[in-house]
Amino acid sequence: MRFPPRATRIGAAAALLSALVVGGTVATVTPAAAAVGSICYSDLPSQAYDTLDLIASNGPFPYSQDGVVFRNQEGVLPSQSSGYYHEYTVKTPGSSTRGARRIVTGEESQEDYYTSDHYVTFDLINFGC
Repeated sequence: MRFPPRATRIGAAAALLSALVVGGTVATVTPAAAAVGSICYSDLPSQAYDTLDLIASNGPFPYSQDGVVFRNQEGVLPSQSSGYYHEYTVKTPGSSTRGARRIVTGEESQEDYYTSDHYVTFDLINFGC
């Protein structure tokens, strides 16, 4: 059985809940934050496990672009300061390029997002299912 490489991180649901609850009240959720879906760790493609393992061990990464700052220009992820998000390639079998699949990490809350369509949509990875 595979164990998530980031199992020691704050659970995705707990991180989201702590981000939403401020002083006992629920903060307003932006449309961008509401657009993020959820995916179970077990439902990720096998290549995403490899990428998460590399992230947990700090590389080495197969592409020079891996680990660069993701600027969230599309505005799909919750708004954060510059440098908060970093992106990593999830290999696509048979592709001669990096393909469209990525894992984007958020450093402070330690959340991980998966996109299979090059930043059009994101799913927060739920390590608890």
